[in-house]
Amino acid sequence: MSDNILPSQKIFSIKDARELSRKRLPKLVFDFIDGASGDEKLAEINSRALDQIRLEPKVLRNVEKRSLKKKVLGYEFDFPFGFAPMGMTNLSWPGADSMLAAESARNNIPTCVSMASTTTLEKMYELSEGHSWMQLYIFQDENFVMELLDRAKNTGYEVAILTVDVPVLSRRTRDDKNGFSYPFKIGPKQFFDFATHPTWSLSTLLSGIPKPMNYVTSKSGDGIFKRKESRGSTDWDTLKRVRDKWKGKLIIKGVMSPDDAKLIKDAGADAIQVSNHGGRQLDSATAAINMLPLIRKSVGSEFPLIFDSGIRSGSDIVRALAFGADYAMIGRPVMYAMGADGRKGLRRIVEIIKEEASTTLGLVGLNDINDITSNIVIDSTCLLYTSPSPRDATLSRMPSSA
Repeated sequence: MSDNILPSQKIFSIKDARELSRKRLPKLVFDFIDGASGDEKLAEINSRALDQIRLEPKVLRNVEKRSLKKKVLGYEFDFPFGFAPMGMTNLSWPGADSMLAAESARNNIPTCVSMASTTTLEKMYELSEGHSWMQLYIFQDENFVMELLDRAKNTGYEVAILTVDVPVLSRRTRDDKNGFSYPFKIGPKQFFDFATHPTWSLSTLLSGIPKPMNYVTSKSGDGIFKRKESRGSTDWDTLKRVRDKWKGKLIIKGVMSPDDAKLIKDAGADAIQVSNHGGRQLDSATAAINMLPLIRKSVGSEFPLIFDSGIRSGSDIVRALAFGADYAMIGRPVMYAMGADGRKGLRRIVEIIKEEASTTLGLVGLNDINDITSNIVIDSTCLLYTSPSPRDATLSRMPSSA
């Protein structure tokens, strides 16, 4: 294979993108993207649980024309997935935020702008041509959060995401070993790491060290992003205050309990994002996909559910929809892609995921992504349904290994 081949031309799967980004990024940066909490097993369990869902191929159906258009929260998108909120994305490659925004506009899918984004929420809205959703946590300074909601409303945002599964920041061993912190503290170890990855380092220096621009441009806060600041004061009263403040659509992200899901629905949320933070929080939790059908049963057939955690292919998105999700979000795959080859890598991975989802849809005998039900799931080691529809499903059994 010629050395003149672009890195993106070597990407044929998310696994390829991960390996390329591992080589191209400083270890400190790659491990921040790739790492998880505790022993890191949950990140693997998420993907393995999805992979254990086996689908039934159907033949002699005319599947020449297939549609991946998906409607959620009243918005119709061209594809059944968007970009999950990710803080400090420009660490993966300079300009990563703008790449995500442009790709969301090109594909008519949402990009979720983290409050710790390295591009302001106003600029992201402009770059994404309005395809942006705003994500936030509640910190000790609630005034800052309320200011962000005002800024989002004034900019034109219609959807806000409140992430609730980080009351305390989990321990991430790889970050601790590498001395990852924000702002960066450069010692001999970090200097050597950056020096041995000159393409990333020089590009980052020329573009400017990434900063959490929503903090920098804040009028009510101190302008400083405190990554390890406690969010432990967030409670049901917090949700009520956010719900009263925000008149647009409100998604609650990081829900893994059917009981919590029911309470959140009753509190007036418009949707729930079933997620275990990609394995980056409670390391002893179960796979997010295992909880999805239980939460679907808890909130009923019509309440919108979004899913993330462990998605590594287009077929994983189809599996999540079969288990009761209305929509999916991807995070690490696009970070790997941009780390592998910037804008070209991102576009390559998005096209691969789209093709995989479309191919899977056709091979299970369907023409429309909206026709997916649990009928396409066959007996496996995963959760099984007694009902043909995931929205009315009851669990017939749960394996002891779940």
